[in-house]
Amino acid sequence: MRDLLGDDRLGRSHPDPQNAARTGESALFGGPLGDFVTERADHARMRALLQPHFSPKHMRALRPRIDALTAQLLDQLATSETPADLHAAVAVPLPILVICELLGVPYDDRDQFRAWTEAAANINDRTVSEQGLGNLFGYGMRLVETKWREPGDDVISRLRATDGVSTEEAAMLSMALLFAGHETTVVQIGMGALLLLANPDQWNALREDPGLIPNAVEEILRAPGKGGGGIPRYARTDMEIDGVRISAGDLVLLDIGAANHDATVFAEPDRVDVSRQAAAHLTFGHGLRYCIGAPLARMELQAVFSQLIPRFPTMHLAVPVEDLTIRRDVLTGGLMALPVTWAR
Repeated sequence: MRDLLGDDRLGRSHPDPQNAARTGESALFGGPLGDFVTERADHARMRALLQPHFSPKHMRALRPRIDALTAQLLDQLATSETPADLHAAVAVPLPILVICELLGVPYDDRDQFRAWTEAAANINDRTVSEQGLGNLFGYGMRLVETKWREPGDDVISRLRATDGVSTEEAAMLSMALLFAGHETTVVQIGMGALLLLANPDQWNALREDPGLIPNAVEEILRAPGKGGGGIPRYARTDMEIDGVRISAGDLVLLDIGAANHDATVFAEPDRVDVSRQAAAHLTFGHGLRYCIGAPLARMELQAVFSQLIPRFPTMHLAVPVEDLTIRRDVLTGGLMALPVTWAR
């Protein structure tokens, strides 16, 4: 799987996109994206424009702010009635707060842009998905134009001020970051909390040894998602994968969840183990398409679980696991709610 993720014979574009096989109705992920001829150059340009904003120096500077935002949310949670929804109280607002501050997006707009990102991620109705994507892009255009007139110390302002970057390109890149920078981390925080709460021995292990938090975060990233639909790629040429002939234009699904449960790499892969050395997981991809926001997601997850567990050591699920609802209508999945309670 690692080799396939980095194989330049597989891409996201297709020479005949209207007739390409699809995995679903999402405008973002259901079918091909980009220009078949220029895909590699376009991707290299995108990485070159975005990478400086996610440099180790920039990420280190964000850590104190992420820790402070997490503490504020947990302060609010501590005063709420129980059972409380951990998803709504922490998993949703933290990534939105962080990405808004990083990009320069008004937090007060969160309900609107989150509705658009959820619509864009819809896997059942392409019209809804395309409308959500269009609304999100329009919002990005308005933001970029505002930043051009009144720049701030944020990613959108810096992108728009970059030589050769148009309003349209800055809006496209910014909204891609807005979507990817909060939606997936919302899911990871919620599902990570569920994994630990559903395995109280692992919660207690972290309570007793906070030094395991970095390992636990990697395990949280690895453990969910077995047998998912897979990341779509299109063969750019005839090729062979493990003895199977693939023709140019064929859809190839790369199942990261299955790779993360490979028993030859991870002993007892279906068992959640916060002491596991799980850094070899492929949740963030591999190679040239490795997730540019991976360091940010890791910081947010570490901030949440390094504070949540000591602050709420007796926290437990308020409903049986089987009563929880996993979303099946959007790309990222995730919980609808995570009711929890704790001793005061």
